[in-house]
Amino acid sequence: MHGSNPLPAMSSPDLIEQIAERVERLLVRHEELQRTNALLAEQVQALTQERDSLKSRLNAARARVDALIDRLPGTAAEEQS
Repeated sequence: MHGSNPLPAMSSPDLIEQIAERVERLLVRHEELQRTNALLAEQVQALTQERDSLKSRLNAARARVDALIDRLPGTAAEEQS
């Protein structure tokens, strides 16, 4: 349909109807993709929040472990004194 001549066997109303059906299918597909994109955006947001929470918990656990190590007898900090 890229040429300058329309399809000779197809009348103008038939061609317009086919185009209208194609546009309708494209609109339905567009709506489906918008819904899918919104769901994926929600998942990304939830996973980002979960990641941030886990990073925070990891940092807190590291701080606790470091504090416990510092309290152990014979640590490098005490040996340097």
